[in-house]
Amino acid sequence: MKALLQRVTEASVKVDNNIVGHIGKGVLLFLAIEKGDAIGDIDFLIKKVINLRIFYDADHKMNLSLKDINGSVLVISQFTLSADCRKGNRPSFDRAESPDRANELYEIFIDKLYSAGIAVQSGKFAAYMMVSLVNDGPVTFLIESKK
Repeated sequence: MKALLQRVTEASVKVDNNIVGHIGKGVLLFLAIEKGDAIGDIDFLIKKVINLRIFYDADHKMNLSLKDINGSVLVISQFTLSADCRKGNRPSFDRAESPDRANELYEIFIDKLYSAGIAVQSGKFAAYMMVSLVNDGPVTFLIESKK
């Protein structure tokens, strides 16, 4: 499982020209679910997302976590993060989980974030989405549960 986190001052997602998710200060999280991913991968990523110290404290040091600042998360399903681009010019998506299983784990991920006390918004699984953000920094991290 991969999560691409971008620290944002705001982010939103539209489906069919309607805003379906919007957050203020927090994290825009693109989530890729790969073959073999399970609840343990979700638990690992949730713990990282909540506790990773990527927000500035009063001394302008990255010392505060999402939980510390009462930030929000906008979760977007992003199977293209599973792409293998090493051979040729067309990405291979062989590592991506099947849509049914990926959707199941995506929903569990969102539920677990919410259960951890985080304000969560999300896009629509497998939909064509228009994502807008103001990246704060810019600050971006790629977290992989398997490494």
